[in-house]
Amino acid sequence: MNFFRLLICALLLSAGGRALAAAPQSDASHDFTAKVIVVLDGDTVLVRRGGGTVKIRLAEIDAPEVGHAGMDGQRASLQKAQPFGENSKRSLAGMVLGKQVDVATRAVDQYGRLVAKLSVDGLDVNAEQVRRGMAWATVGWRQNRHSKHPLLALQAEARQARRGLWALDNPVLPGDWRKQHPAAFTEKHRTEAQTPAGMQSGCGKKQYCSEMRSCEEARHYLTQCGIRSLDGNGDGLPCEQLCVRAEE
Repeated sequence: MNFFRLLICALLLSAGGRALAAAPQSDASHDFTAKVIVVLDGDTVLVRRGGGTVKIRLAEIDAPEVGHAGMDGQRASLQKAQPFGENSKRSLAGMVLGKQVDVATRAVDQYGRLVAKLSVDGLDVNAEQVRRGMAWATVGWRQNRHSKHPLLALQAEARQARRGLWALDNPVLPGDWRKQHPAAFTEKHRTEAQTPAGMQSGCGKKQYCSEMRSCEEARHYLTQCGIRSLDGNGDGLPCEQLCVRAEE
């Protein structure tokens, strides 16, 4: 009897091992091609993949903050925009928006975003943002100043040429900016949050995506009127079905 029990256990373990070996790997280990449908800031995009959307954070770079809703888990309108943030966003959009990009995935971060390297028509998008002076090379935070990492070389070149954000008198690292402006919850925001919808300047009584006529209107109600129900998942993109269609 014990022999048969041992035999059954061995067979079950063997079958389980084969099943695990055959199981598909997560997105964190996959490379794929997808269309960029939204650029959220200078280092974050939304792509269309398999009937759904995937948010991608560009690996090894950090772009100035644009102050969009939902940043770092904060609610609408709480993150203060950083100088050159919109310039960086426009730079990235010019390279990838509406295009098929190759995604080389590195990891999944604490916010559920894929961390990846993007390339389009052979161009390394992450590196190009640094070369243009539109983002910092974050690899420098883990290496000394003598590191020969390619991104640090591109950053040094951009700084020497005073390209992009390096033309500013005192560019501030995004991480330092977030520490200096942890909530950016100004009196204006505090007043808006306490004022009923429909009573704020330029705000009507709409509260749901079904009432929005365009993505721009949805963005206005989210960021200017504080209607947080329009951004159910807190990613800074309101009424995703409406806004994703508008960006395609």
